[in-house]
Amino acid sequence: MDVELPEEYQMLRETVRRFVDRELIPIELESMDGPNLRPEIRTELERKAKAIGLWMPDVPEEYGGQGLGLLGMTIIWQELARSIALPPRPYRGIFGPEAKPLLYHLNPEQKEKYLFPLLRGEKNTTFAQTEPDAGADPGSMRTTAVRQGDHYVINGSKRFISNAAEADFIQLVAATDRSKGSRGGLSVFLVDTDTPGFKITRKTIKMMGDATYELAFDNMKVPVENMVGPEGQGMSLAQGWLTAGRLLQASRGLGVAQRCIEMGASYAKQRVTFGKPLADRQAVQFMIADTFMEHAIGQSYVFQSAVKADQGKLARHESFVTKVFCTELGFRAADRCMQIHGGMGLTKELPIYKMWMDSRSFLITEGPVEVMRATLAREIFRMYG
Repeated sequence: MDVELPEEYQMLRETVRRFVDRELIPIELESMDGPNLRPEIRTELERKAKAIGLWMPDVPEEYGGQGLGLLGMTIIWQELARSIALPPRPYRGIFGPEAKPLLYHLNPEQKEKYLFPLLRGEKNTTFAQTEPDAGADPGSMRTTAVRQGDHYVINGSKRFISNAAEADFIQLVAATDRSKGSRGGLSVFLVDTDTPGFKITRKTIKMMGDATYELAFDNMKVPVENMVGPEGQGMSLAQGWLTAGRLLQASRGLGVAQRCIEMGASYAKQRVTFGKPLADRQAVQFMIADTFMEHAIGQSYVFQSAVKADQGKLARHESFVTKVFCTELGFRAADRCMQIHGGMGLTKELPIYKMWMDSRSFLITEGPVEVMRATLAREIFRMYG
């Protein structure tokens, strides 16, 4: 079963799939150096991505990119997730610099200082929102920004921030009015990492192999002109990125499920136990069939959600449904694939173990599935109460 796409998107999918099959899958067990892509491999993949027209796909055309919307990006994300050759978060380095939608809302002066150097590959950045007591609940954020004349004084901390050690500036969410919570009380600041009062206090290695960091802000002074948009509009500005992030996680789940169908079906036809191939055993047939059906449903929903998001019509709870269904599918698919492969599935000679670990993490990042289910329940009770 397949989802009908316009011809240009079918061509995009075929292009990325060939790229993954030819360039990523053959090197996926040796492409990484710890949590990072090997520099020489990244350079070569960049060259090949440019050659086939996959450079800066989601950057708007006015900034030198291809201007793909979320539908096009979900296709790319799904195909990339079929391989473990790249770091799980984010896919930096092979398709060129990228900027979160938030940064396209900068004023002209801010774009000159931050956005354009980022797109030229001269600067790196990270987004800092999560705190020890404010992960899925940004309204309880404790990092505060208090205005004093021509600057804000920021105090607090952030946790589980990716790429902080390489960042030249941070997109920092802080509370400018804690009494309002996430509805008008949060603002976004652009913070240079050499600003006095900023410090990286801890590095944490995750089970997926990547590193995150804890950040501290001690009476850090940030100029007023470094605020993005009006005061109190931080969450509304970041919402486009949050929706894209959920569709990214959902797409990764679909990509993992697709690869697991391919690997599971192939191995089940080859592996013989007690005189029969595994493909003849109903327990294995059901795992493959269930994954296939769930993938078809999830892919249809992701594409529909991406189209609506590109049209500005996607409701928040729809992105929740997509994220929950597809990330859980990715983990189930990897778990089933591991079970089908038996002892070999537990080894590092196959990519299944890494897909399993990464997929498990996606049930938490970009919003835990339990929080999203609770939010969905409230929406349903309002609709049918």
